[in-house]
Amino acid sequence: MALTQETAQHALVAACEQVGLDPAGAELIRIGSNAVYRLKTPVIVRITRDGESIENARKQVAVARWLEAQDYPATRALNVDQPVEVDCHVATFWESVSEREEYSPIEGVAELIRRLHELPEPSLDLPMKEPFSELDSRVLNLAEIDQGDAEFLRHRIADLRAQYETLEFPLRPGVIHGDANVGNVIVDREGRPVLIDLDSFCIGPREWDLVQTALFYERFGWHTEDEYRTFVKVYGFDVMEWPGYRVLADYREISMTLWLCGKAGEDARAAAEVRKRVEAIRTGGTRRDWAPF
Repeated sequence: MALTQETAQHALVAACEQVGLDPAGAELIRIGSNAVYRLKTPVIVRITRDGESIENARKQVAVARWLEAQDYPATRALNVDQPVEVDCHVATFWESVSEREEYSPIEGVAELIRRLHELPEPSLDLPMKEPFSELDSRVLNLAEIDQGDAEFLRHRIADLRAQYETLEFPLRPGVIHGDANVGNVIVDREGRPVLIDLDSFCIGPREWDLVQTALFYERFGWHTEDEYRTFVKVYGFDVMEWPGYRVLADYREISMTLWLCGKAGEDARAAAEVRKRVEAIRTGGTRRDWAPF
């Protein structure tokens, strides 16, 4: 069942009923990889798309409980019996840290990533980072776009897979957020940074948690040079000085584009954005006009 505003609302009502929460007046914050609602009580409800596993939702809740035990500033899982399955969707419930979504300054992002990487290894059974398994799971999205573009992306993925296998990572591997960037660090009611969206939490090379900030600065222009230098100073390592940076950055571009391909069949704006992105990757053109989705 596709995740639309109608199906998400149905799942919200049913899931809230199971855990004894009132969905009346819930605010839909966004629909992307998840539908995210804010209830009138200070609770965030996340509804997954069709096909997302309940095992991943259980992992997110377990990770949140572990981070809370470490007194680490991350999203807190609500103390209810969760996750909840509704039809083909999975709902999870989180304490709301603020009534508005305000992103942290870059020094807060760097500090939280550094602190995460300094935590002791958890006893959780976390998956290993498998970046190309993640891409393989989205390859069906290529059916939604021009087949010439689809074939180009398939070849690009194959090239990156071969290059990735030769990389030597300078940082010690361990716990990573897996999707660390400014969009996943918000400030709470007191203005303190909080890490959110634990979907991709796993064990892997720490460089994965640094590459998006570098990419957003270097290719997209979403961070200034001063912001990036602050990020490097606070974290203590510049991933752009590592020869493998380009491979991870190229991978992230493909991953972002492949995810968007899944929306191209039903959204003309997304389809146009995919065409623009593929052309930029093919020709080495600018990424500064890539629109966020």
